[in-house]
Amino acid sequence: MKHIFRKGTDVEAPTLLLLHGTGGDENDLLPLADRIYPGASVLSVRGNVLENGMPRFFRRLAEGVFDEEDLVYRTQELHEFLDQAAVTYQIERDNIVAVGYSNGANIAGSLLFHYPNPLKGAILYHPMVPRRGIALPDMSAIPVFIGAGTNDPICTAQETEELNRLLTEAGSDVTVHWDSYGHQLTVKEVEASAAWFTERFRK
Repeated sequence: MKHIFRKGTDVEAPTLLLLHGTGGDENDLLPLADRIYPGASVLSVRGNVLENGMPRFFRRLAEGVFDEEDLVYRTQELHEFLDQAAVTYQIERDNIVAVGYSNGANIAGSLLFHYPNPLKGAILYHPMVPRRGIALPDMSAIPVFIGAGTNDPICTAQETEELNRLLTEAGSDVTVHWDSYGHQLTVKEVEASAAWFTERFRK
């Protein structure tokens, strides 16, 4: 997978796995990593699917309707890429925290839904429920931050609440930050996620 790796100054900090939204690329969220924790190593990945020329991490059939077969395949692809990247860049495979926005948050959520302990934690900005009707692995060791908008037309409040419930029932310690905006990423939720990251992983 096309990506950027940047070695951090804090070797014990989790590596930040950056996963862009639809139409983004591996450069999009780099400034975000500096806001969350500037000492961390960064692995920023570009999705392998194109939708009308726009990179994504998996296909969809319509707005909000995921191609589940492709989602499962692409989730496996990303999981295997992380295994390889850990060896290539000599980072700890069990010390990776995902930072995903929209489509990137959805593929990060799918990792949590399909694999035991694929991440040390996850910051999900405006995620949806990746799949329904499947048994989830134990997530008691994986804290999750969700950034949500009360007026988000794509990821509704009900969607956020359902994802929160599913993750919590699987054992995750979930923090939900609400802003009264839509699907855009806000300064307040980035600041809240940075504080959450420091509290969980760098105190």
